[in-house]
Amino acid sequence: MKQYFKTDSVGVKNDITAGITTSLAMIPEVVAFAFVLGIDPLVALSGAFMIGLIAAIFGGRPGLISGAAGAVAVVLIHLLIEGNERGLAFEQPVENMGYFYLLATVILMGLIQISAGLLKLGKFVRLIPHPVMMGFVNGLAIVIFLAQLKMFFHKNPEGDSWMMAGPELWSMIGLVALTMAIVYFLPKWKVTKKLPAALTAILVVTFVKILGNINVSTVGSYIREGGGAGLKGKFPTPNLELWQNLPFIWDTFTFILPYAALAAAVGLIETLMTLNLVDEITETRGNGNKECIAQGAGNIVSGLFGGTAGCGMIGQTMININSGGRGRLSGIVMAITLLTFILFADTYIEMVPIAALVGVMFMMVIETFAWSSFRILSRIPRSDAFVLIAVSTITVFVDLAIAVIAGVIISALVFAWESAKRVRVNRSTKEDGTKVYEIWGTVFFGSITSFNSKFDINNDPENVEIDFMEAKVADHSALEAIFTLQEKYEKQGKKLTLKHLSDECKDLMRKASPKFHDIIEESVEDPRYHVMAKALK
Repeated sequence: MKQYFKTDSVGVKNDITAGITTSLAMIPEVVAFAFVLGIDPLVALSGAFMIGLIAAIFGGRPGLISGAAGAVAVVLIHLLIEGNERGLAFEQPVENMGYFYLLATVILMGLIQISAGLLKLGKFVRLIPHPVMMGFVNGLAIVIFLAQLKMFFHKNPEGDSWMMAGPELWSMIGLVALTMAIVYFLPKWKVTKKLPAALTAILVVTFVKILGNINVSTVGSYIREGGGAGLKGKFPTPNLELWQNLPFIWDTFTFILPYAALAAAVGLIETLMTLNLVDEITETRGNGNKECIAQGAGNIVSGLFGGTAGCGMIGQTMININSGGRGRLSGIVMAITLLTFILFADTYIEMVPIAALVGVMFMMVIETFAWSSFRILSRIPRSDAFVLIAVSTITVFVDLAIAVIAGVIISALVFAWESAKRVRVNRSTKEDGTKVYEIWGTVFFGSITSFNSKFDINNDPENVEIDFMEAKVADHSALEAIFTLQEKYEKQGKKLTLKHLSDECKDLMRKASPKFHDIIEESVEDPRYHVMAKALK
């Protein structure tokens, strides 16, 4: 774990500057998600601070940035709408009741995520195939890119929007291009190593906007266009109104449970996928179970203090990693800087042009997208290429969690189908007339049809042996197929013997039926058997 902590001066400096840069890029995205949910942007920013801080300190993946994420926000939209309707239907109507249901849901979501960590479900991220990972990265890069295009539109609190035009549009495009140029060329020119290129670009473009008095959208104008009052807020405190307004009855639990479970699943999938991506980039290994617990704790605290839900954010994580952030300090600095902006520096942060942040995000999209996927599509199996494209498409048009689950299911089905076709049989006859079926491959639910077709029960001699030296009996379907096969031979008055089974297989068979005691051969002198038995465990 030592590699996760940067104790040298260069590592500390990189973590600090990366954390500041990431906090700046966090603001418009979190505010945008607040508008999607229909809540005060300060609620989302407070949640991003609390979740980001707790996950950075206690999480299992240093360098991973957490905050109020859009994937979770989308899940909770209908909760807020229906919650508000429920509140107005009370005997004593409660305004904005959906918000209190939201806080309770965030707390329950956190409890579910902690349970997932304690049950060590985080390890299942290792089962995600590489094509799914590439599809996830590509799809999410496209989603982030499309989200930035919305910044070229004006909007009002009523939901109406219109695209920028004339000098304002060209100024926006010019500042975005300037930001991207600085981020791209600054590391090549090696002008300074004191500040990351992204932070330098944001500062330069902000000064250009102020000194040139350029008429473009800023963080402050963006928030006010959506109906927010600005960035100025106060230190998060426990939300006592939650306990005063929320009815603690069974109906409330059954109402929020489906939303909490779905939000917990979506949050953990995005977090663990981001964790896996950072593992590959940094060539280190995070702890998925620990991250699940930290994410859950962060959401519980956020809900208690009046903040919204969140999870790991791939966009901000990539900005952090690309800016040199590798240790826990980068995530801690991001959260503290975000809080500092809200408490003391709101006036200055509201002056930052949206174009600077869009330019940084565009560069992050370019660096995140797996461009190599175009090159390898024609070289990898068609099934893997299909999975890669499908996951990318579903991520863009449906949902991240559904995309990952669909990708894993498709990959598993393809693997099962291919494995089912690889069951082979070598037939031979001993000097005493005993027929031997030597099985090769894995006998499981997908291959039992092929397995059964290999035997000629009616024409076989009185003694038949099935040799599992090169085979693996994998599941209950395989046991049931062998048991049925034994019954068919028994009805024909023929003796079936099973040889070279692993100890695990033998134990399973004997538990399944007493008849297996008589047909499993124990005294096997083939020296290869003991090696194979251990290998199959």
